Amino acid sequence: MSQDDKGQDDRSFEECLEALEKVVERIEGGELNLEESLATFEEGVRLVQSCDRKLGDVERRIEVLTKDSEGRAQLRELVEEETSD
Repeated sequence: MSQDDKGQDDRSFEECLEALEKVVERIEGGELNLEESLATFEEGVRLVQSCDRKLGDVERRIEVLTKDSEGRAQLRELVEEETSD
């Protein structure tokens, strides 16, 4: 597994997703003992967390194409809406 000390996975999103698919196949295969199933499940949780972090990073970098007051296209950073409870 390729993770740094902070738990960050240095694989691409696609590589993590592919690894997660293999984890699911192993678990669904039904050939793992209890300890192997638990370890495989834990690996899957780490992969899901890594995919989620990577998607969050991308989401923060998205720029939205908008029009200014004169109708010209311009790029601006996506501003996340704050929710108030």
